[in-house]
Amino acid sequence: MNHQGTVVLETGRLILRPFQAKDAKDMYNNWAGSKRVTRYLTWPAHASVEESRMLLDTWVKNYSDPKYYEWCMEYKDNRQAIGSIGVAKMDESIDAVEIGYCIGASYWHQGITAEALQEVVSFLFERVGCNRIAARHDINNPNSGKVMKKAGLRYEGTLLQAGKNNEGIVDLAVYGITKAMYFEKTH
Repeated sequence: MNHQGTVVLETGRLILRPFQAKDAKDMYNNWAGSKRVTRYLTWPAHASVEESRMLLDTWVKNYSDPKYYEWCMEYKDNRQAIGSIGVAKMDESIDAVEIGYCIGASYWHQGITAEALQEVVSFLFERVGCNRIAARHDINNPNSGKVMKKAGLRYEGTLLQAGKNNEGIVDLAVYGITKAMYFEKTH
């Protein structure tokens, strides 16, 4: 893969960019401090802005690694950080990545996350040279699967009792797309 790190990407409604320390308040207020948002995630809601700030300090340090991909979803209308999207897992032996994302509840059901995911998928196939992109979700969170489908990923199956999140041990629906599938649709 031709790693480029977390470069700035843009969509109609979003600027996808590296996080900055100043995003801590938005991060906490818009998604990380919400038990509703983190319900199906693998990490608990943050207890304070300071907890969000400490996490962002770690992420900002990681940006020097060209294999590190973690974008802030900045909403153009209000210039707020409203969510995150990034590579959660990478297997360079097969040029594959798994994407993870979350967004504040105020921005749900508007196609914003799918818009971000589509842009990241395009970037990873066209500029980084990935061969496979996958994502997965708790089966009790079907809206996340709708995001994956809108972004062109295809449902591949359900892994029984294969994950753990804030709800406990859960079944995971897996979605994926290959470079060949992507280029067949887009070119």
